[in-house]
Amino acid sequence: MSDYDDDYDYEREHDDDDDDEESVEKRVWQLLLLINPGDEEAAAQQFELYRATADEEGDEDPVRIVATVTDWRSSFVVDADDTREFIEAITELVGRWNLEIDWGGDIHDDDFHEEVDGPELFSRAFDDLNSKGYTLWAREADEDDTYAGWITSSRDDESMRMVATALGVNLRLGNQVM
Repeated sequence: MSDYDDDYDYEREHDDDDDDEESVEKRVWQLLLLINPGDEEAAAQQFELYRATADEEGDEDPVRIVATVTDWRSSFVVDADDTREFIEAITELVGRWNLEIDWGGDIHDDDFHEEVDGPELFSRAFDDLNSKGYTLWAREADEDDTYAGWITSSRDDESMRMVATALGVNLRLGNQVM
C-alpha cells in the first residue's frame, strides 16, 4: 500500500483560496502592479476598471478582463502578421519610461517589415529592454494568430512567473516566441 492509499473515513479540509474571489482579486492586483512598474496609480485605476468589469460580466476569466482594461496602457494584443502594429504597441508601452527600442532598422521602411516577423521583433525588443532592466513577456492570446503580452521590471521576473501561474496564464519570455 502506498502512502496515498489510506483508509481514512473523513474528508480533509482543503484551503480553497484558489477559488476565493478575494484571492483572484489579490492576484490580479499583483499582476497589475507588475505590469505597471513604478506606477501604482495606473495599477489602481486599472484595478478599479477590472473590478467594475468583473462585477458586470462575471470573473470566470480574469486574464481576459485584465487584457481588456490594460490594452495599450500596460499590455498589448496585436495581429501576429502586423509587424507595424506590434512595433506601435511596444513603442506605446515603453514610452511610459521614456525608452526607445532599437529595432535594428528603419521601422518606417516597407522593406524592413518585409524582412522581419513577429518572433524576430519580439526577440529584438526583449534583448533591448532586458539591457535596460525590463522584461518583455508573451502570454497565450485568446485568439489564434495574435500576440499578447506585457512588460515588467526584470527584477520582478520570478514574481511574474508566480502570479501568472496562479492565474493560469501561459507565459514565456519575449525571446522565446516562435
